[in-house]
Amino acid sequence: NLGENQVKELIRASKLSVFFIDEDQRVVLKDIGTEGEIRKWAKEEGSRVTVLELETQFRCNGSDGYISWLDDLLQIRETANFDWVDNLEYDIRVLDDPNDVRNMIRMRNSVNNRSRLVAGYCWNWITESKNDPDVHDITIPEYGFEMSWNLGNTGTWAIDPDSVEEAGCIHTCQGLEFDYVGVIIGDDMRYENGAVITDYTKRAKTDSSLRGLKKKYPDPEEAERVADRIIRNTYRTLMTRGMKGCFVFCTDRNLNEHLKKRVEKFRKR
Repeated sequence: NLGENQVKELIRASKLSVFFIDEDQRVVLKDIGTEGEIRKWAKEEGSRVTVLELETQFRCNGSDGYISWLDDLLQIRETANFDWVDNLEYDIRVLDDPNDVRNMIRMRNSVNNRSRLVAGYCWNWITESKNDPDVHDITIPEYGFEMSWNLGNTGTWAIDPDSVEEAGCIHTCQGLEFDYVGVIIGDDMRYENGAVITDYTKRAKTDSSLRGLKKKYPDPEEAERVADRIIRNTYRTLMTRGMKGCFVFCTDRNLNEHLKKRVEKFRKR
């Protein structure tokens, strides 16, 4: 963390560097693991670059179709999978109440402690919530829903039996796999005029993902473009943490209905 550039130093220190990258999982402004960044430093160090593509994956029950459908759903890119049908064994549902999502996760977790609830970082992490069980970070008053972020146990949140009662965020769960994941999409994503849009101003002030955005990108349009992609990547990552299923609730009712229609559309086929 005190060096000049991690990519540069890895290439310089080794005879052969192998980078596994997924640019769709860039969820923090300071992430640098892009193909362009690697090519830049490889050229400076006089290294030859070979690019290979992993053609299959094992996330989400091995359903490449679900991943492609999700990219289309979140409008990350247009794909041929508007109606995903290749693997109906993957259990995805859009529910009308966040309490239903939590109850589904509790039920699945009771089997083997491999299900968790996560949320977009749209609620501040309140310091008092760590020590007072009556103080909750995530509140959705119209549904009587209250929950706290993981209580300082980031390193063991994924395996602590009681942490099913705590919500994880992108910084807690990226890189982890569960059997089932419940996802609460917050106010930073909504559905308007036939499109899924993002709003980085709805992110919590305690979230560091976009800290320094305006300083790094003085052009407002470029800053908004970068923030938009990070938010979409965040929910793509959250919605691919479950190996067997994903249960979703959106605070924006229009988005919830849109997602529900998209899910129901392929289930009827």
